[in-house]
Amino acid sequence: MDRRAAPRSSRIPRRRPHIDTASNGASRYSLAPDDHTPDDGPAEVIDLAFEPEPPVRRAPRLAHTTAPREERAYLVGLDSGRRTDGFSATESLRELGQLVNTAGGRVVGATLQRRPHPDPAHYVGAGKLEEIVGQRAELGYSVVVFDDPLTPSQQLNLEQSLGVKVLDRSALILDIFASRARTREASLQVELAQHEYLLPRLRGQWQHLERMEGAIGSRGPGETQLETDRRLIGQRITRLKKQIQQVRQQRALQRSRRRATGIPVVALVGYTNAGKSSLMRAIAGADVLAMDAVFATLDPVTRRVGSQSGEWFLLTDTVGFMQKLPTQLISAFRATLEELDTADLLLHVVDGTAKTIAAQMATVAHTVEELGLSQTPMLTVVNKADGLTLADGRPVTTEADLEALATQHTLPVQGEVIFTSATAGLGIQTLRQRLLWEFYGESGIAARYADAAHPALGTASEAV
Repeated sequence: MDRRAAPRSSRIPRRRPHIDTASNGASRYSLAPDDHTPDDGPAEVIDLAFEPEPPVRRAPRLAHTTAPREERAYLVGLDSGRRTDGFSATESLRELGQLVNTAGGRVVGATLQRRPHPDPAHYVGAGKLEEIVGQRAELGYSVVVFDDPLTPSQQLNLEQSLGVKVLDRSALILDIFASRARTREASLQVELAQHEYLLPRLRGQWQHLERMEGAIGSRGPGETQLETDRRLIGQRITRLKKQIQQVRQQRALQRSRRRATGIPVVALVGYTNAGKSSLMRAIAGADVLAMDAVFATLDPVTRRVGSQSGEWFLLTDTVGFMQKLPTQLISAFRATLEELDTADLLLHVVDGTAKTIAAQMATVAHTVEELGLSQTPMLTVVNKADGLTLADGRPVTTEADLEALATQHTLPVQGEVIFTSATAGLGIQTLRQRLLWEFYGESGIAARYADAAHPALGTASEAV
């Protein structure tokens, strides 16, 4: 049989195809002989020339960010017609928005409902709840924050109805404290407060398992996990309380040593973000964190302040107060607040530019009374005076303007009021001299603190 190559157009044999490339770069299919097929005739290759396919374009890789997604918060409050520590419902809700901003969220909406008491099941009424659910499609909120503490059952019912994360003011403040904690002491106290807040809310965390109860092979796993978590958190709370007790003992020892030296102690108290840390930096030259944010200071800081004549005192900065503070937080930070117990004078720092200045002062006075410090002498200092104006409309720029403010103010304060601006340095020297006079008098050293004076101590301040 003649096996010479047949013309290309003769016929197409049954052969397995394989891809080949023509000389012009185009793809072509060739029908090569199959090794397992009998060679019963001449093989012919047919060029099936076509345009080469364009290269596959892959979608560009997008960078993956690990930054937390910004929460879009919707605020809910009740207007019962009564003021809480002097705050109206609108003012309290506005403050809640500031807390959301501090926590890294963004407020996209808010609502108030007039009710004498919260609804026991959902905090708000059925109609208001439907209104909040309907706002989700328009505003796209991812979390709903309530201005008052929620019971565990209210929080669970609200999460089921709203389909998003639900927080109350207590949880929001605890989250801010956790982000501010830098030292071991602050971390221990914040963790204790968080566990005590979470413990009664564990049942809602395992609700998805409780739905399985009664099924074959899965009887009771939700309740078992719930009991396990309760036991573990209870053990953790016990360990944290023991560690915090050690901190309290250590601080008590430090305070007893200070008292033994006879050094007078001045403690700064005030509403959060009133400028206490800035004032401490101005008075004592202390290198402490000062920022325009709530709860910037969690750990007590003590510095020594002196004069050219050798008179000196200790100045202590503590955590700021706020209305509706979680009870767990006050209890956990008792070790920090005990620094106020040994103070000879409380320096009440007030934000002179606050729109709710009277309500903030009332909150601080109420908190001081709850801490059992109502018998400790108190001096009121109005800070941020550079943001105020005089009766004739002129801004405050000089020491003389501060003296004018002291005679024109209408604050609900009985007794002396000193105006300062920590950032502008106005009134700082006057305040420092006033504090020294409180303990040592204006003509020499009083007998009570004669042994505490240090003749070699200048105006420098030292850590204690």
